[in-house]
Amino acid sequence: MLCQTAADLEVVAEAATGSDAVRLATDLRPDVVLMDLRMPGMDGIRATAAILATHPSTKVLALTTFDDDDHLYPALAAGAFGFLVKDTAPAQLIDAIRRAATGERSFSGDVLHRVVGSAVAARTSNTPEPSTPTTELRLTDRESEVLALVADGLSNAEIAQRLHIGLTTVKTHVTNLMAKTGATNRVRLAVIGLHAPNS
Repeated sequence: MLCQTAADLEVVAEAATGSDAVRLATDLRPDVVLMDLRMPGMDGIRATAAILATHPSTKVLALTTFDDDDHLYPALAAGAFGFLVKDTAPAQLIDAIRRAATGERSFSGDVLHRVVGSAVAARTSNTPEPSTPTTELRLTDRESEVLALVADGLSNAEIAQRLHIGLTTVKTHVTNLMAKTGATNRVRLAVIGLHAPNS
């Protein structure tokens, strides 16, 4: 019902079980699947892996009541493109679906902090420091502000609102930041932001 209130989104099917989700995704090839992780029979994690095994371009957003690590990391390992908890505000949920369709990952704020924290811990213990330290990055003041907010888990829309700038401008800054830092995705950019001075 929520998705149907957005004129630019089309709900092509609903599934009651994981196996139904896999079958419908195979038949309809949707751009985005909003996947409940707890379903009868095949759960959402196995359904996610099954869908992406045959349709890797589909973006699967995990949606669950539980944001614990026992659900988060298996979902990400299965290929989930984002992870949202069910108390996510309606506008943010719609925004996450739109972002997934354009190739931008979405995480609930607390979840993103945990993912980034784990990435930082793994990087600190297992990998050397980056060849270009964040202290040597030549960022504009605005880019530094955007980087700090990405590290805080804010979406592009939330950053635009916080900084009172246009959404397209934020996307341009994020693109430039990825080019300057060498980050290949938003989570890596957030990790870099956490290591940046004054972050």
